[in-house]
Amino acid sequence: MNRKPLHRVFARLTDPDTLARLGPLVGLCGVFLMFALLAPPSFASGGNLETIARQTAIVGTAALGMTMVIIAGGIDLSVGSIIAFVTVIIASLLQSGVSPAVAAGGGVLAGAGCGLANGILITRLRVVPFVVTLGTLLVVRGAAKGFAHEQKIDAPLTGLNDLLASLPGERAWLLAPPGVWLMAVLAVVIVLLLTYTRLGRHIFAVGSSENTARLCGVAVEKVKTAVYVLSGAFAGIAGLLQFSRLTVGDPTVAVGIELDVIAAVVIGGGSFSGGEGSVLGTVVGAFIMTTIRSGCAQMGLSNWVQEIVTGIIIVLAVALDRLRHRKSGQ
Repeated sequence: MNRKPLHRVFARLTDPDTLARLGPLVGLCGVFLMFALLAPPSFASGGNLETIARQTAIVGTAALGMTMVIIAGGIDLSVGSIIAFVTVIIASLLQSGVSPAVAAGGGVLAGAGCGLANGILITRLRVVPFVVTLGTLLVVRGAAKGFAHEQKIDAPLTGLNDLLASLPGERAWLLAPPGVWLMAVLAVVIVLLLTYTRLGRHIFAVGSSENTARLCGVAVEKVKTAVYVLSGAFAGIAGLLQFSRLTVGDPTVAVGIELDVIAAVVIGGGSFSGGEGSVLGTVVGAFIMTTIRSGCAQMGLSNWVQEIVTGIIIVLAVALDRLRHRKSGQ
């Protein structure tokens, strides 16, 4: 028997690049099968799958922005606070009588503004992103609470509430709520941006080697600022989806969601060293995080167990990333 073809197949499957591409998808299948066997039958029901998709739309949309940040060698810890702030802004605008489109646009612009503040602080003050965004995490969360007077803001019902609402029977042909399809469209946009635009190439260049990128004429500070503005805008869109799910402005929502967002990017192949990231991997990673939370909830596990599992996943993802870099000689 000729073993060379099998050897080549095995070598290709164990290649670091192949593992990076297929690993997240294999992980998602494994996690889903595990809970399908261990959790109650309701876990694999159509209704729960729709719920997982709705929850993933929020995490996944914010993770798309985080993907660009991590590829550029940065990090953004403020996305959860931005999401909460945007829900408050949207609810306040709707309460004041503006149209849903204006309210949604205002919320996304508020998110982009928070991202712009992060970018300016990081590039002008030359402070590491971890410290800056840790500070803005608190500042933006405090601003959301102050703006809402530390209470939820009720808003009139509008079409925005349908973005992540369960599909009625006559719209079952959509298969998933509009917010889920919005995440998919945004994912395609980011793929095109990273693959075919100068900004996308510069994002990878800055993350791979900032000094080399600067020597090649890349405007590093502008690229970093643009990346954080985009991250804030995508967190703003995630805030819009969060508002749709809650139907109120809540300054206390999305606490800790930045951990799920960062974990989704790293599980999907992003590297804290910069220069690496996959949009498809990020979306799959977001599905992994929400599937785990849903499975734990279906099994009746306490919230603290879910937090431990999330923490373990983040550590394992970073450890696997380091191992992959050592094997590839980087």
